[in-house]
Formats: sequence, structure tokens, C-alpha cells
Amino acid sequence: VSRATKNLDDKKSSYKNRVKKISRRHKTIKEIIINMAEMEINKNVDEIMTKANTLIEALPYIRRFNGATIIVKYGGSAMLDAQLKMNVIKDVALLKLVGMRPIIVHGGGKEISKWVKLSGKEPEFYNGLRVTDKETMNIAEMVLNKVNKHLVQMMEKLGVKAAGISGKDGGTLRCDKKTANGKDIGYVGDVKEVNADLLASLIHQGIVPVLAPLTHDKQGHMLNTNADTIAGEAAKALAKHFDVTLVFCFEKKGVLRDENDDESVIPEIDRTVFKQLVEEGIIQGGMIPKLENSFQAIDAGVKEVIITQASEIHQGKGTKVY
Repeated sequence: VSRATKNLDDKKSSYKNRVKKISRRHKTIKEIIINMAEMEINKNVDEIMTKANTLIEALPYIRRFNGATIIVKYGGSAMLDAQLKMNVIKDVALLKLVGMRPIIVHGGGKEISKWVKLSGKEPEFYNGLRVTDKETMNIAEMVLNKVNKHLVQMMEKLGVKAAGISGKDGGTLRCDKKTANGKDIGYVGDVKEVNADLLASLIHQGIVPVLAPLTHDKQGHMLNTNADTIAGEAAKALAKHFDVTLVFCFEKKGVLRDENDDESVIPEIDRTVFKQLVEEGIIQGGMIPKLENSFQAIDAGVKEVIITQASEIHQGKGTKVY
């Protein structure tokens, strides 16, 4: 009896200890749940405030370009930063949701150069244009198709309908082989025709065209065409149908007077200033064809051209070209 009584007492004591442990555990779990809920609430509040601030920043731009067709040329090192890439796509989605008609024209030059180097070759440029032999052309096609579909996927994830196309699809763009000051630079395209009706059809259906800079010459030759040029030519063609603004976005805040000073943005550039800055060596490389395309777009009826940082599309900041 004594032994049984002791066993019973031991079981009672063990049970009480287990109850205490479970109680403490439940209390800890309860505290964790409360803490998680508070963190989630704070996170949601932060997200709401961020979105609200974004909309407040964008309001002047929205009023200014309401109903306009915005051609966004996206490229440079900004394409290599995952967060910056997402910010660009969010900005374009915002433009679509507030009543604008965006089109994305993307590059992929940094990624192409990386793969060219991995193949054992050195990237070569002439007057800001990539010298493109057959092997480089194959690499460019691989990279640009991959980039194109990834951008479409990101747009669709945000609930915005997008269609990834290249200049060779549906006769969107027809090019001839380009030379640079008489120099053969390989399989590089010079845009001759833009199928504005195809792009307009997608826009009218509420679809955001995402255009890769791959074209053809109707002779079966694939051509790597400068994305800035494509954006400019598409803007010129669509200006006959829509109120068009052309936005070049990359990793810098605009055209810089000093490439080592991100705050040295030149707010406005006309042809006279452009010529002077080229002579002084301030504007060089890929910025030259970018600005040349900008001036041609303005001449063809494009309302405004802006060169800005990829994260500031919705604000309309940067360098204005006129």
C-alpha cells in the first residue's frame, strides 16, 4: 500500500510538472503569436505608407501624362539589380493602373557582355554600338529572349497583362544591316519600318508590350539592334496615333556632368548643349546614340523625352531633352 501510494504521488507530481511546462509553453507560443501579429501589422502599415508616398510623388506626373502612351526604355546596370528591376516593373504597373499606356523596350547589354566574355571573347564597341559577329549574335538572342520572358513574368505577377515580343515577331520592326561611319559592325540593325498598328492593337487590348531588341532584315538574317534606337523609332511611329512620352531609364539619375557625382544631373539638354558636351568629352559612349535618338523623336512629334534613374520613372525626374 505504501509503495502504491508513493507511485501515485510520483505520478501526480509528474503530471503537475507536465501541466506547468505545457502552460509555460502555451504562454510562450501565445507571446510569439502576438509578437508576430504586431510585426505583421507594422509591416502592413509600412507597406501602406510606402505605397501612399509613391502615389503622392507620382501625382504631378500622373496629372501631366494622364492618358499618354509612355515608352519606357529599360537597360544598363539597372537590369542587374534584382530590387531595382522589381521597382521598375512596379513603376510601369503603376503607370498602367492609373490610366497611362506603357510599353517596355529593354536592353540586356551588360548580360550579353558577361556571356561573351565567358565564351572567351572580348566585347567590342564602336561609337556606342556593339560590334556583333555571328557568335555574339547567338549569345544576344539567348540572353534577350530570357530577359524578355522574365520581365513579362514579373508584370503578370503584379496582375498586369503583358506580351513579350521581339522586333522580328509579327513584322514589328524591319531593319537593314547597319554600318557606323562606313565601318562594318556585323549583325547590327538599322530600323527602317515599325509596325505601329501591331503595338497599338496590344495597347487597345489593355496589354503592355515588352519589346526585345532583336530584329531581322527579311533575308533571314537576325540583327542585334540598339534598344535606344528601337525605343526612339517606336515612339516616332506611335506619335502618329497617340500622345507619346519617351523615357530612357538606367542606373543614373539622368545625364551627368560628372560621372562620379550622381547629383550632377544636367536638368535640360538641347542640340546646342549636346554638341558642346560631346566636344568637351562629358557626353560619350552609349549616351551619344541615346540623345541622338531623343532629338529625332522630338522632331517626329514625340511630346517629351526624359532620361532618368530606373527607380524614379513615376516621378518624371531626370534630364529633359528638347
